Amino acid sequence: MLAALNDALSSTGMVLRGGFAPESGDDVPDLAPGRPARSLLLIGNVGGAMWSAFADAARAGADPMDCWTRVVLDPIAAEFGATAIYPFSGPPYYPFQRWAARAEPVHVSPLRIFIHPTFGLWHAYRAALLFGDALDLPQVAQMDSPCLTCNGQPCLTSCPVDAFQARGFDDIRCARHVDGPDGVECRDHGCLARRACPVGRDYSYPPAQMAFHMKAFLSRRR
Repeated sequence: MLAALNDALSSTGMVLRGGFAPESGDDVPDLAPGRPARSLLLIGNVGGAMWSAFADAARAGADPMDCWTRVVLDPIAAEFGATAIYPFSGPPYYPFQRWAARAEPVHVSPLRIFIHPTFGLWHAYRAALLFGDALDLPQVAQMDSPCLTCNGQPCLTSCPVDAFQARGFDDIRCARHVDGPDGVECRDHGCLARRACPVGRDYSYPPAQMAFHMKAFLSRRR
C-alpha cells in the first residue's frame, strides 16, 4: 500500500515522509468519536519537485499553496481510505514537527528548522494521513544530526543582519532586511543562511520557489 500511495503522490511532486502508530500524548485526533487513528503517515515535499506541479496549477487568492495542497491531497486520501489533516488548519494547529520527529530522523538545526541527514533544509511537511487500521510501517532509522559534525556551521555566520541568535530567530530584523534595498539576494533567491548549509544541496529549492516563500514570509509581517 505504501508503494501505491507514493505512486499516487507522484503527480503532485510530493512523497511519503514516514509514519508511526499514534500513542497517548502524540495529540493525534480521532477519526470519529471513539474511533482512534491507528496509523499516521506524513506527506511532504523534498527538493523542488512539488514546485513544478504547483506552478502548473497555481491558483489566485490568499494562501494558494495551501489551497492547492488540499485540492490534490484530499482525493488521494479518500482513494486510500484515509483522513487528511493539514499543518495550516488552525488555530489550534496540529503538532506536525513533533510528529515529524517520530516519523523520520530529523533534528532541529541552528536555524531552528528541521534538518534531514539527506535532504538538509530543503524539505517540508504538507499533510498527515490518518488510518483506522494498523499499517505495517518500516522502523524509523536512527541517525545523528549532521549539524553535530558540521565544520564551522556556516548557517550561523551567513545572515547579513544576524537574525539567528541564541535566544531565537529575530523575524522582525529579518523581515526588515529582506524587504529593504539590501535584501534583494535573500528576497529573490532565498535565505542566505539557509543556502549556506552544506547538507543536501542537491535538493535546494529552485529560485522561483524560494522567492515565493520569501514573499509569503513578508506578507505576514507587513
